[in-house]
Amino acid sequence: MSYSLHLPQRGKPDFHGENILAADIGGTKTSLGLFEVQDDAPVLLREATVPSKGGATFEEMVAKFLDGDQETPSVLSIGVAGPVSNNQVKLTNLAWELDGHQLQRHFGIDQVVLINDLEATAYGLAGLVQDDVATIFDRGERSIGNMAILAPGTGLGEAGLFWDGHAYRPFATEGGHSDFAPQTALDLELYAHLKDELGIVSWEHVVSGPGIYRIYRFLRDVKGHKEPAWLTENFKNDSNPAAVVSHAAMRELDATCIEAMALFVSYMGREAASLALKHKATGGILLGGGIPPRIYPLLRKTLFRQQFVRNADMEELLENVPIKVILNSKAALIGAAFYGAYGRQPE
Repeated sequence: MSYSLHLPQRGKPDFHGENILAADIGGTKTSLGLFEVQDDAPVLLREATVPSKGGATFEEMVAKFLDGDQETPSVLSIGVAGPVSNNQVKLTNLAWELDGHQLQRHFGIDQVVLINDLEATAYGLAGLVQDDVATIFDRGERSIGNMAILAPGTGLGEAGLFWDGHAYRPFATEGGHSDFAPQTALDLELYAHLKDELGIVSWEHVVSGPGIYRIYRFLRDVKGHKEPAWLTENFKNDSNPAAVVSHAAMRELDATCIEAMALFVSYMGREAASLALKHKATGGILLGGGIPPRIYPLLRKTLFRQQFVRNADMEELLENVPIKVILNSKAALIGAAFYGAYGRQPE
């Protein structure tokens, strides 16, 4: 089954040969891609990825990327990690505020559009092929209905795709910021610990890269689990402590890391189930973002699906929901290009 989706197109001028500059801005990195619309699809010509917190402004990143180009792109389409309103956004995990109209004037580009990065990921499904998606669970039957995307990375992004009977219509949510719901005695201890630290505890605080390290530190510092010297050294030498924890867990090198990732996978399964129920996503749940492809072997084990289907009244519905992992790290960038070409409102 291919995930090349027929997405609704709000007005379709003749964009053939038009250049689209797409951007995917996250809390950790920003990706830029120059696309040309060929045969009703954007084709990537070149790309670059830079640290989001490297000191440069978004305007400086774009100017450097376009330096030397003789022709200005017709459209700048930006996927951003934050809620977009009136073509403006204050990013959630990055101290940037962007205004599409100001950027349009600054660069002299015909149109600048901002969309949520998970909405962009949803549009990106139109440009994926079979090998860009891996299966966690699928009965092999055609699944019809809404879909939803859960994407843990620097933060926790969530989006939906409404099935209108003919096409999928992506929409953004900020569900990752809803309140964390502890269930077990250990969950309650973790919640109390994080509440003291954070005040309000959201799902993003546990189902994200920083969340992995928060869970690990809780087990180490509150529950008294011992940290071996080699692991302490790895934390000192690696700027990504979540990667240190997940790597040690997948290689079964440290019991505390294994337990931390088991909790992370459990929480991810629970929130994925909540997302599926709230959107009635019988068409499937897609796991995107930077983390799921890296921990795919852990997600393939029984724990994730056990937590996903566990429900007092809707277990039968959840048992039939396909669950897939988006492997293509460019999904949001591709989606921003598709939106820039076909999803935007013509001016």
